[in-house]
Amino acid sequence: MVKDDNKIDWDNLGFNVIKTKSMFSATFDFDSGWSDGELIPYGNISISPASAALNYGQGVFEGTKAYRSNENRIVTFRLLDNSSRMNASNNRLCIPEIPKELFLNAVKSIILDNQSFIPKSNQGSLYIRPVIWGTGAMLGVKPAEEYTFMIYVSPVGSYFSKGLKALNVLIDKNFHRTAKKGIGGAKAIGNYSASLFPMIKAQEKGFDEIIFLNSANENIIDEARSANIFIIKNKIIKTPALDGSILPGITRDSILKISERVLDLEIKECDISIHDILNADEVFFTGTAVIVAPVGSITYEGILYSYNKNNNYQMTMQLRDTIIGIQNETIKDPFGWTVPVDNL
Repeated sequence: MVKDDNKIDWDNLGFNVIKTKSMFSATFDFDSGWSDGELIPYGNISISPASAALNYGQGVFEGTKAYRSNENRIVTFRLLDNSSRMNASNNRLCIPEIPKELFLNAVKSIILDNQSFIPKSNQGSLYIRPVIWGTGAMLGVKPAEEYTFMIYVSPVGSYFSKGLKALNVLIDKNFHRTAKKGIGGAKAIGNYSASLFPMIKAQEKGFDEIIFLNSANENIIDEARSANIFIIKNKIIKTPALDGSILPGITRDSILKISERVLDLEIKECDISIHDILNADEVFFTGTAVIVAPVGSITYEGILYSYNKNNNYQMTMQLRDTIIGIQNETIKDPFGWTVPVDNL
């Protein structure tokens, strides 16, 4: 971790935690409701060993970014959608909703107080991590009676340590990411732990990422470890439909809207079979961290399938350049997604 922003190597930012100036904290109990919250120094927190979060995984998080745009101002991207998705996840895990005003004011205050940690537009962005835990001590399996809502931030560069590259991916038949009627559609803290072991095993074999299969039908794909999946075939953009097991990614939705309304492409939200993905023209992942990441090859049952040998990921990179251009205000935003922090 780095304390002083003057000591940060801005030209070589990775996707790691860097200690910043402050974080935001608010609390909830059923007698008083939500506190107004406040900025506190960045640092470790105290929590009961009997908390519902530590014992039963009752917690939700979000991910978004702030950018120092080409217009030399600090902007956010689709924050209202993050607020709505967090509350949808909260409802699924019996966590009190966070009022929209509290969420937006908290994000605004944490950005402004840590603005010296926001990279230049060509160096990266400020990653913003809202998280809420059931902090109340609960011995029985039931929702907590007290909660903490916290936001911390960190300057980040590329999600990939060596910069953007075409990913070498494994379709994993040995593990499922989530069950179809489970909490895969919520951004719950426990969802991601299920991917750790299979991902370590895949990395040991030289893979960059995993594609999980649908738990109810292993002939169709679900998600990557922490990203939504798209395929392109004959200039048609396809992604798995939201069926309860798939996270409603904000970047996913952005790419669908850009594809249809900006690039005038046909889009389909539908089941994608293993045959479909292995015979696609292009495959890519989307997420707040990766933005848009091209897939160079997929290995399934020991056979490697390669993509994009001739077109250099043409449509994938066009989509990536468009969304990044909107986020950095180098391209006109036709959707009203990019909002200056001062206007929150």
